[in-house]
Amino acid sequence: MKKEQSQHTNLRPYEKCLAYGAQALTDAELLAVIIRSGASGISAVDLAEQILELNRQGNGLLGIHHLSMSDLMELRGIGEVKAIQIKCIGELSKRIARTAARERLAFDEPASVADYYMEFLRHEEQEQMICMMLDTKNHLLGEEKLSKGTVNTSAISPRELFLAALSYRAVSILLVHNHPSGDSTPSREDIFLTQRVKRAGEMLGIFLLDHIVIGDCTYCSMKQEGLL
Repeated sequence: MKKEQSQHTNLRPYEKCLAYGAQALTDAELLAVIIRSGASGISAVDLAEQILELNRQGNGLLGIHHLSMSDLMELRGIGEVKAIQIKCIGELSKRIARTAARERLAFDEPASVADYYMEFLRHEEQEQMICMMLDTKNHLLGEEKLSKGTVNTSAISPRELFLAALSYRAVSILLVHNHPSGDSTPSREDIFLTQRVKRAGEMLGIFLLDHIVIGDCTYCSMKQEGLL
């Protein structure tokens, strides 16, 4: 058994993947397969470990979402091409998660909407507001990112929101925005905006189905909480 473990440990990432499957690779080994090479005196795995430690919050693979191109290129062995590859890994992971969640998307089930946007929004460092436009049968007509605010506020007016909804000829809308703090508890401003949008929508015949706040792997449905 010990001999088998030793052979397992001594294998290079490519060989280890071929022998045992991608699931047997560590986070650093997976990343090493992507970046392919290290630098003088530094193996690809060692360089991958440096990348994973680069985020001060110590989030490992999740930290890639918060690293800029310039952050990555500060490491010896990371040039523009490798930095682009690493950033694309982060974006690819978001899109895979979102595509899988779309199959379960149901607009009367807040959890499914939260799943759909979770990986897309929970890593953002500024608040973003997204409006989903729906038809009479609750089919998605389209979505619009209406604002990108500061770390704790998203600047949007009901007028801007309903101009977008009218352009899609929507009969109902659903709002989603993130809290970069990771806490999905609605703020007073969130509640005030939601109630303004609800009242304005009722006058226009465009109804607000819900307003969902995304935190870090948590969410809050204002409809479920009785705030809508």
